[in-house]
Amino acid sequence: MHLDSLLAIGLAGCVGVAFVLVVYALVAILAPKRPNALKNATYECGHEPIGGPWVPYRIQYYAFAIIFLIFDIETAFLYPWAIVYRKLGAFALAEMAVFIVVLVIGLVYAWKKGALKWA
Repeated sequence: MHLDSLLAIGLAGCVGVAFVLVVYALVAILAPKRPNALKNATYECGHEPIGGPWVPYRIQYYAFAIIFLIFDIETAFLYPWAIVYRKLGAFALAEMAVFIVVLVIGLVYAWKKGALKWA
């Protein structure tokens, strides 16, 4: 029974990879290739671009995005814990409390440093 399941998963994976390779091959063979200056020109939403491609962004935007991702991913760890909470007992509750305290300390640190200010 176990070997049949692995065989089915392997077969599905092989079929998926083969499908992707066949589609890429068909596109390479059948797609029209008529490049010209207009097709190769850079555009932004149908308009000619203004200025250079290297526009400076404030580092706060990157810090804000990274902090969001960190807290978003960390909260994803709460769902599996909540599902099996009753089976884990008081020790798991204490560990999750420590985990949340560490997250709150990180949030307070980011807040005090001004990393959460958007402007």
